[in-house]
This record gives sequence, C-alpha cells and structure tokens, in this order.
Amino acid sequence: MGNSSSRTLATATRATGRLSDQNTALFVCDVQERFRSVISGFPAVADTSRRLALAAAELKLPTVVTEQYPKALGHTVSEVADVLPESSLIVAKTDFSMIVPEVRDFLGNYPNVRNVLLAGVETHVCVLQTSLDLIDMGYTVHIMTDGVSSQRFGDRAAALARLAGTDGVFISSGEMALFQMLVNTSHPSFKAISGIVKGERPEQLPGV
Repeated sequence: MGNSSSRTLATATRATGRLSDQNTALFVCDVQERFRSVISGFPAVADTSRRLALAAAELKLPTVVTEQYPKALGHTVSEVADVLPESSLIVAKTDFSMIVPEVRDFLGNYPNVRNVLLAGVETHVCVLQTSLDLIDMGYTVHIMTDGVSSQRFGDRAAALARLAGTDGVFISSGEMALFQMLVNTSHPSFKAISGIVKGERPEQLPGV
C-alpha cells in the first residue's frame, strides 16, 4: 500500500507540476563570466539565479551548478557564486547537458527529489539538453523563464516553445516556483523568501 501511494503521489506531482521544498532541487547552468557580454538579457539571468540561490540556501534545496569549460569561459559570476548554499555541487563540464556523472551521483544522494528548477544559458543548447536528460531520468523540470536566455532571443523562443510542449516540463518563473513551494504564509521561510523576491530587478526577459 505504501509503495502504491508513493507511486500515485509521484505520478500526480509529475502531471500537475506541484512543487514542495521537500522534493525540489535547483540547477544553475553555466552562468559564467564569459557569457556576461554575449547573452541577451544576461543581467536578468544572473539576478534570477542569485535570488534562486539565496532561496535554495534558505529552503535547503540540493543545488547543482555547472561551468562550461571554465578554463576558457570563466567561473560562475560572483553575484551568484557568493550566495550559493555551502553544500552546492559545482562541476566543470564539456558536455552540453548538466547531467554528467558527478551530477548523477549527487542526485542519487537525494532520492526524495522529483522536481528540478532550472536556470541558466543557453536555453536552446545546455538548458534544453539538460531538461531532456532529466525527463528521461524521471524528473519534472521547471524552466525559469526569467532566468534562462541565449545569445539570440529567437533561439531562446524556439527552445521555450519546444520545452513547453514536452511532457514533464513546466514553464515557470523564479517567484512563481518559490511561492508554490511555500504554499501559504504559515511556512517558516515565508518572511525570508518574501524578502528575497522583493526589490528592483534588471530589465526582464521576453515572455514565452
């Protein structure tokens, strides 16, 4: 009965995209220095990633950060790196997808995780391929539209359109996902999360 109930809950979560701070991880994909000057809307990507990292620390979400060939492209921008949870996994990679062996092993330590909040660059390459790999592994992926971009908005739009039509993907935003995890104002982190989402933001990215 217990296993059946767990399977039913997992299926319902995947079907509706419900989030809980007990079953959600944060992935930040390649938000690196070299991309600061070439990614459209990069300040918004960095700002959303920073807010999500702060929230992940508050909510104790497992957090994965990747860096694409950092020797040439630099490390994660300081505004994000400086606020990451201490337990974050930071991995250098050359694959486009974030799902490299170290990340698979990391996820294996968190069998309760069923959902991934995903921010980063580029939407049509690394974010897309990461999403497809996570779906194949049975996870539900929530794309942070205020936290993903590409060099060209056309590529970003094409990727978001494809992802929106993919089973297991939900198009969301940082604030939407965070308040969905809180459920109500009685959550012990409500005040802290409310503070994280407040304040001025860079010019926002286009909608879906």
